[in-house]
Amino acid sequence: MKTMVLALAAATLVAGCGNNGRDAAAERMEDAAEANAAAAGPTPVALGLSEAQLLDADLIGPNNVEIGEVQSLVRNASGAVEGLIVEVEDTNPDRYVQIPLTGLNVVQRGDDRDLSTTMTRDQLAALPDVPLPAR
Repeated sequence: MKTMVLALAAATLVAGCGNNGRDAAAERMEDAAEANAAAAGPTPVALGLSEAQLLDADLIGPNNVEIGEVQSLVRNASGAVEGLIVEVEDTNPDRYVQIPLTGLNVVQRGDDRDLSTTMTRDQLAALPDVPLPAR
């Protein structure tokens, strides 16, 4: 009986929290990307930037406003970086989309290196959601 009550309480808690599973999946994706970046070191992998620099970059739209934040890298079968997973700014729940490297430019903003695009936030938000990793 005690086990049933605990199971019911856990199910209720999970249902009430809604995005906890998605948040945990997003955190796993970010943790894996950071671990890969640490292992890769300072070698440039795309756009003249290292994995860590790419993961630290914001995506800047044509009006010079942040429209997203890089969360992970997308690699092709040979291991070359061909795209980025970006968290779209001001979405609730958080949305993650994939963008190609084509058309991105590195911009220096103070001490930060960010990526500029001609895409607007609405165009970025219109892209399909990226499936987040399961456990």
